[in-house]
Amino acid sequence: MIFTELFLSAFVTLFVVIDPPGCVPIFSSLTAGTTPKHRRDMAVRSSLIAAGVLIAFALGGEAFLSALGITLPAFKIAGGLMVFVIAIDMVFEKRTQRREERAEKVRAEHAGTAEVEDVSVFPMAMPMIAGPGSIA
Repeated sequence: MIFTELFLSAFVTLFVVIDPPGCVPIFSSLTAGTTPKHRRDMAVRSSLIAAGVLIAFALGGEAFLSALGITLPAFKIAGGLMVFVIAIDMVFEKRTQRREERAEKVRAEHAGTAEVEDVSVFPMAMPMIAGPGSIA
């Protein structure tokens, strides 16, 4: 019973952090015009890199913060403020607009090039999947 509650809580938290519905349109626009194999490879690679980053910070994040001199309560307050700002952006649909503009900018930069860009690390794995989101 306790394991089920813990698993459900962790799953919901990760689902909210990763935000698959928000990443799908960006991934689709960044890989538009590529082969299905390339899209699959980019999706798998992005997921593995993001999982590695999340696991690394889950295991060593507290030591990393203490090395920087940041206490856990201070980090929680800062995280709460970030979530609040992101929530305000979501209410006014600024976050979605910024993501679409960012995807369009990346696509425009590489329009007409013969080479297919590897988007698995940036912008997909970091910061889109395993990042704090865009607050600027």
